[in-house]
Amino acid sequence: MRNEWSGMRVFGAMRARVAGVVLCVVVAAISCLAQGLAGIWVQPGRTLDNGEQQKWVLVLKQNGSDLTGTLKSLDYGVELKGTATGTHFELFAAWQPGTPYFTGYLVNGELHGLERGRRPVTAKAGTAADDIPTVSYIDPPALKTVPDNGLAKTPPMGWNSWNLFAGKIDDQTVRTMADAMVSSGMRDAGYVYVNIDDTWEGVRDAQGNLQSNHKFPDMKALADYVHSKGLKLGIYSGPGPRTCAGYPASYGHEEQDAKTWAAWGVDYLKYDWCSARNIYKNDALQPVYQKMGAALEATGRPMVYSLCEYGWGEVEKWGPAVGGNLWRTTGDIRDSWDSMIGNVEKQVPTAQYAGPGHWNDPDMLEIGNSHMTDDEYRTHMSLWALVASPLLAGNDVRSMTDATKAILMNKEVIAVDQDSLGKQASPVKNGDLETWVKPLADGSVAVGVVNLGAAAAQATVKASDLGLSSVKSARDLWAHADVKFADGAYAATVPSHGVLLLRVSK
Repeated sequence: MRNEWSGMRVFGAMRARVAGVVLCVVVAAISCLAQGLAGIWVQPGRTLDNGEQQKWVLVLKQNGSDLTGTLKSLDYGVELKGTATGTHFELFAAWQPGTPYFTGYLVNGELHGLERGRRPVTAKAGTAADDIPTVSYIDPPALKTVPDNGLAKTPPMGWNSWNLFAGKIDDQTVRTMADAMVSSGMRDAGYVYVNIDDTWEGVRDAQGNLQSNHKFPDMKALADYVHSKGLKLGIYSGPGPRTCAGYPASYGHEEQDAKTWAAWGVDYLKYDWCSARNIYKNDALQPVYQKMGAALEATGRPMVYSLCEYGWGEVEKWGPAVGGNLWRTTGDIRDSWDSMIGNVEKQVPTAQYAGPGHWNDPDMLEIGNSHMTDDEYRTHMSLWALVASPLLAGNDVRSMTDATKAILMNKEVIAVDQDSLGKQASPVKNGDLETWVKPLADGSVAVGVVNLGAAAAQATVKASDLGLSSVKSARDLWAHADVKFADGAYAATVPSHGVLLLRVSK
C-alpha cells in the first residue's frame, strides 16, 4: 500500500518516553498495570482532500499477558495478536509472525509506539463512537465471461499521475499535462491516455453517486478538454470500500460508478485491489474484478480496463474473462534499477498469456524522474518494449530533457512494443548479460542484450540464437543505424546497466 507514513525520527522521542515508563513502573506500577491495554485507542490522521478525516484505531482485548485486536484505518485493517509485559506490548500480524507489526508502551494513559517499525503512533483512549464501522460483506457474483471490449489491440500508451505527483494531482495539472503531451510530440508518438490516479475522489451524495473533490471541480469539462487535444482520459478506483490513499472506492457501487464515468467521458479505468483485501481472499479476485468488468461493458462506452492486483491469483490466466485489457503482474515500481529489473523479471512466467487485447503489466515507466541514469532508462524502455508492456509515462512531460524525450519518443523502440503480433520476449542469461528475443509480425525479431554487471561488457548476437538461418538486415534501434552481421554474428560493447537493442530481419 502506498499511503504509509514515514517516521524513523520517532526513536529519539521514544527514548524519553521509555524513561517515563521506567519512572511509572518504579513509582506507580500498580496503577499503570491496573489501567491495562484493553479498549479502543485512537490517533486522528490527516484530513483528506474530500474533507474526510483519516484516523488510526486499535481495538484491543487483554487476557492476562495475551493481547488480541484489530488495527483499522479508513483504507485497511489488520488482525493482530501478541503479548503485554507490564506496560510494554508487541503485536504481530498472522502473515508476518516473526516481526512485530506494532510495538510500544502505555504511558500516562496513552499508547506510544511504532507501526511496522517506522510509523510513530500516539493514541489516546477512545469510545465506541470512535471505532471505524465494519463494512457489510457482499458476496462476489457467480463466474461468467465478460465479452471482449475490442480495445488495446496493442499495449496502451499514455501518462499516469501517480509516480510523480501522487496525491498532489489536480485539474489544472492534468490540463497542462495534456497540453504538453501535444506540444512535446508525445501524443503523436502514440501516448494518448492521460490517466488520473488516486485522490480525485470526493464523497457520495444522497443517491450514492460518487462526486469528485475540490481538486477536480468538473470532471466532464476536464474530459472534454482532454478529448479536444486528441487524447483520452483515464481514472482510478478499486473494488474495496476505500482506495489505497483512503478515498471512497467502488465496493457496492460498481454499476453506479461505471455509469458515472461513462457520463463524464472516461476512456480508461485502473482498478486497484487495496482495501478489498480486508473483505475478500485472493480466491475471490476473479469474480470481484468480473463485477466491474461487466459494469463497464453494460455502459456501452468503450473503456480500457486495467486490473491492478499485483499479480496475485494468477491473473494472467483469467484477466481476459473478466473484461480486462491489462493486469499488473508486480508490486509498485520505484525509480531504481533494482525495482525496474525486478519487475520485468516477473514477466517471464506470464509470457504465454500476453497478446492483442490483453497484456501483462510490470507497472508504469519511471523514465525522466532522475533517479536512474540515461543508460538505465534506455534499458527500462527497451525491456518494456520487448515484453509488450503498456507504456505509461510517469514523469513531468512539461519539462523533459532532450535525453528523456529521445528515450520516450524513440519511434523504432515504440514500434517493437506496439508490434501487432503481440508476442512477449523471454530472456536467456549468460553471466552478467541477459538476452531477450521477441518475434515480430513481419518475421523479423527484436533482440535486447542487457548488461546487468557493474562494468562494460562485450555482447555477441548470433543469428542462429535468434532462430535465423541468415540475416538480411539489422538495425541498432538506439543508434538509429544499420549494422552488419559478419559470419552470422554481431558484436558490440554494452555499458554497465545499458542495453543493445537490435531489429534483425531474415
